Order: sequence, then C-alpha cells, then structure tokens
Amino acid sequence: MAVSGWFVLLITVGLVPLVAGGADQASAWWIAAGWIAACIALGIIDLSLAASPRQVTVERRLPARVRLGESIESELFLTNSGARRMRALVRDAWQPSAGIDRRGRRRVDLPPGERRMLAFSLTPARRGERRVAVVAVRSWGPLLLWARQADLSAPGRIRVLPPFLARKHLPSRLARLRELEGRTPVMVRGNGTEFDSIREYVRGDDVRSIDWRATARAADPTGGQRLMVRTWRPERDRRIVIITDTARSSAARIADEPRLDTSFEASLLLAALASHAGDRVDFLAWDRRVRGRVSGSNGPELLSRLVDTMASIESEIIEPDWSSVPAQVRSITSRHALVIVLTSIDSPGATRSLLAMLPQLTARHTVIVASVTDPSLDTAVRDLGDRESTYLAAAAERASLDVERVASAVRRLGAHVVTAAPADLPPALSDRYLDLKAAGLL
Repeated sequence: MAVSGWFVLLITVGLVPLVAGGADQASAWWIAAGWIAACIALGIIDLSLAASPRQVTVERRLPARVRLGESIESELFLTNSGARRMRALVRDAWQPSAGIDRRGRRRVDLPPGERRMLAFSLTPARRGERRVAVVAVRSWGPLLLWARQADLSAPGRIRVLPPFLARKHLPSRLARLRELEGRTPVMVRGNGTEFDSIREYVRGDDVRSIDWRATARAADPTGGQRLMVRTWRPERDRRIVIITDTARSSAARIADEPRLDTSFEASLLLAALASHAGDRVDFLAWDRRVRGRVSGSNGPELLSRLVDTMASIESEIIEPDWSSVPAQVRSITSRHALVIVLTSIDSPGATRSLLAMLPQLTARHTVIVASVTDPSLDTAVRDLGDRESTYLAAAAERASLDVERVASAVRRLGAHVVTAAPADLPPALSDRYLDLKAAGLL
C-alpha cells in the first residue's frame, strides 16, 4: 500500500483551522482525531475501489546487445485481466547504470481486458550485463489517496558491449595496408614477402622479378614475346597474440576513461586490421588467471566474439602474475608470433615482474609493450605559475621520467614500446603493427 501527497494535504487542510482558530485543547484534540479518522476511512474506501496490480500481466521485449553510449528501447506490454479500470504508476526497476529515462516511471490508464505498451529509453553507462528483475505497479483508487502496490516479475537483461570508438581509424589503416600489400602498379620482392601471382611486365618493374619460364610459356604464336614478372605480397597467416592486463593498474582512469577500456579499444582496432591483413588473432585477458579468451576466429566473427568477451571483463584489484604469461602464449601457439602486451609502465617498481618475464617472450617472439600515458602530465609540466603548480610540475616531470626509464628497459630487453594518450594509443599501436609488417619482422 502507498499514500499520495493528496492524502497528506487533505489531513493538513483539516488541521490548519484547528491550530489557527484558538479552540480549547480538549475539543481540538477530539476534532483532530475525528478528522484524521474520516480521512483514513476515505482512504480505505479509495483503496478498496483500486484495481489489483496482481491482475496485470507483464511482458518484456528488448534487444540482447547494445554498444556503450548508444540508446535502445525497452518495451513493456501490460495486460489488465481484472474487472476494474486501472490507473497506475509503473516503474521499470532497472539498476541505475542501465541509464533508464525519467527514472523508469510511466503513468498508464488501463481499462479491463485491454493491453498497453510502455517504451523506456536505456542509455547504459557501463559495460557488462545490465539486469532487471521486477516491474513495480502502483494502482490508485478513483480519489488518488491510497494505492495498491505490487512488484511483478519481469526479468530481462542486456549485454553492454565496448563502444569501439577507434573504428574511425580503421579506413585509413586499411588504405595503408592495401598499399603495403602491393595493390599498386609495381609489386617488388622484399623482406617479409611471399609469392603472389604472375602478370605481364610493365615499364618500371624490377627486371630481377622476370620469370623466364612463365615468359616462355606465354609466347605469342605469331612470334611476339610477352615478358612475365612475379609479384609479391607481405606474408600472411602470421600469429598475433594480444594480452590485456586486467589487474589493479587497469582500473586507473586516464582522461576520464579506464585503462582497461582503452586497452580494449586498441585490441579491437588491431584485431580488425590484422584480420583484414590475413593474420590470425588470439586475445587473452589476464591478471592471475584467464579472465577472457578468444581463439580460432577471423573476419566478422572475430570482432563479434571479442566485444562479447570484453563486455563482462572488469579490473581486478590484485597484482598480475607475469611469470605465467609465457606458458599461456605457448598454449596458444608454438610458432613465432607478434605478442602485444597492453599494460602500464608507470613505475619501475611495479613493472619489475614484467621486465623479468620479457626475455622469455622476446627470445621466441616479436613483442610490443603498449601503455596509456596521462596527457595531463604534459600540461602540468608547462604550468609554473605559482608554488603549488611548480610542485605539481616537478611531480609530473618525475612521472614522465619514470615512464621513459621503464620504456628504455623494455627496449633493452628486445621489445618494442608504444605509449600514447587514450585517444591516440589504438591508432599508434596499429601503425606499429603495419611498420613491423612492412619491415618483414612478423
């Protein structure tokens, strides 16, 4: 049961004249008690005339998935199976991070035997599973004083996927990949290339690419001669292993975005690019155990499985176990691979275990360590306006030196380093992948 503000106002209106009228205390108490009893009796009558919310059938319809930041509609279908007209306030009880509009409340007038559809807009604020269990229905009487209320079971859930905002960088990287693959008038052999096809010689081709056997077979019956050359393309079917750190450092927010979300954006862009390049991509979310894994997929299925796996992964406030990472890579592939480690390299002390593990990876694989840097450090270093700003600038300079110190140690161990602000890390990592592919180092 619930009471409305009208009921409270009704009682107040009846008591105000008693307080202001100056009646003797005994009679005032009796009049007040009588007025309150009359209001309660009126409320009971109003409650008895209200339709029962238990006689409402609720059905829910909503999409299964949505990208973070996008909006969807959740539809509720209410059917009044009772004999009374229902005037109700309906609240769809989603958790707050589901981002339901107007707190999920709607008023509905539902005659007996009829059905109504209520649409609620959802704009989720977090990744993962967003759930709802019940719909609260508050049915008012004709006087709108008292209401019957019930929580009706109407379970539902949506999976909120990573937004993949970095996909805007994909067309430019694919254009560079097409140039790298030799889809130009001249295709020449170089490191990291493999035989592609044979075509007719055109001016500007390297004469060392002429295939004399193919030229002999292509002889014109009329006596003409056509020179045939071999074309080459970058090696395909390389193994790309992406390892995302989900330990405590990934929970830090840089430029109002968790490190983990930036790592996911970089992983998705690189996976999409490598898949177009014909390489095989494996994904591993790791701290002390496997939090998510994607293997054996390519093309559109790869991105679909990646975002579905990433949706439910959250940072764990624990230290990562880097010593087990080489074994995890060996379980994925025994061949030479490009291993990308997405983690933080802010502090020499915190990266000691990472540095101890790297020689095991660099001995067999090409390794890239990618890390998010805080763009506010550059701003703080330049701000020397007062004493406090000077101290902040010194701290920012110290932090930048620590990052560079760790990056130098990583390079000495044979790995490549990519550091950038959250918005710049995904394209920077993809560019490094293309540079290595062009140099034939994969």
